[in-house]
Amino acid sequence: MAEVRGLTGLRPVGDNLKKTTCPPYDVIKSGSQLESFLQQNEDSLYHITLGENPENALECLRRKGILQEEKAPCFYVYEQVYGAELRRGVFAAVAVVDYQEGQIIRHEKTFDDKVKGRLELREKTGYTFEPVFLLTQAPLREVLDKIVKKYQAEAEFVSDFKQASELHGIKNRIFRVEEKSKEGQLIKEVIATKPLYIADGHHRYHASLYNRQTHCLAYLCEDIDARILAYNRVINGVVKFAQIKEKLPLVKVKEFKTPPKHSFAIYTQEGAYLLPAQNIPDDVVGRLDCSILEKELYPHLGLTSEMITDFSHFDYYAENELEQMKECVDSGQYDLAVALAPVSVEELIAVADAGINNPEIVMPEKSTFFAPKILSGIFIYKHTKNV
Repeated sequence: MAEVRGLTGLRPVGDNLKKTTCPPYDVIKSGSQLESFLQQNEDSLYHITLGENPENALECLRRKGILQEEKAPCFYVYEQVYGAELRRGVFAAVAVVDYQEGQIIRHEKTFDDKVKGRLELREKTGYTFEPVFLLTQAPLREVLDKIVKKYQAEAEFVSDFKQASELHGIKNRIFRVEEKSKEGQLIKEVIATKPLYIADGHHRYHASLYNRQTHCLAYLCEDIDARILAYNRVINGVVKFAQIKEKLPLVKVKEFKTPPKHSFAIYTQEGAYLLPAQNIPDDVVGRLDCSILEKELYPHLGLTSEMITDFSHFDYYAENELEQMKECVDSGQYDLAVALAPVSVEELIAVADAGINNPEIVMPEKSTFFAPKILSGIFIYKHTKNV
């Protein structure tokens, strides 16, 4: 099945990890408090992933000794503690293969225009800075737990983003495992027993395919350790919600909160409602709540699936950001907020498996929000290309 190897490239060490690592580029909203904070930190990876002169930013970090070269192929076990929960995964180089081979399985459609910026960054620098997040059904967690008990952590730090990111306050530990070691070989053997599912970072993997890379930078964890939050939305319809709400089987509720499966929580300036799904299809994509929402609410608002990425009509928030969504509505920026139940890992894998032989079977855009995100900058991969 999937072939993995140890990583070579660059990595920040010691105290440099805390100041260099940052959230993934695609969750840093332009003009946000988070972006402002990262811009003020001259040693942040932000200046490479979203800065105007990434080559200079990379060279500056190398010149200052913040980044250390790693020539021996290694795996990096990465532990995140958030609240009372813990997730362990591993950074590795994963062989890049076409989807038809069934080794790397996707659940989202990818778009060529969305990989342009990532391709340019890789071409300019020769490095990959942010990982593809992959899930495995192999017993990887058991292997990683044993490594954590045996090895001493290379680094421990608490992420500090001044409350501007969901990654703020997360406790991080990193363990370096040489590929040639007994534990390194065991990581390879276990991962090779099952195919890998793309959880997050479809366009990063797509960029690796386009870039003709032999391997991509990846973070892998067992599927039972994946935490998926609902990907909620604030909406401005072509038609106002107040004009169509009488047509809907709404139930008035006291509180705007995550709803049960196959129902939708709606918040407006007039109050909160619950909208039960009226028709639940049998197919793996159609029965997803985000698919049902597109059929049962969007047409009333004059919206189509093509508008989903149009920020004049939609913006998206994770399940733990309900208060921010309410503020968007109360301020008049958006007409209504809609909260969904989260997609389960089982639903994601069912869609991905169904799409192996039919690439048209994919989840709708903005269906899942994996949390917590993976810090960027823990390892910077020196990728190689096929001749």
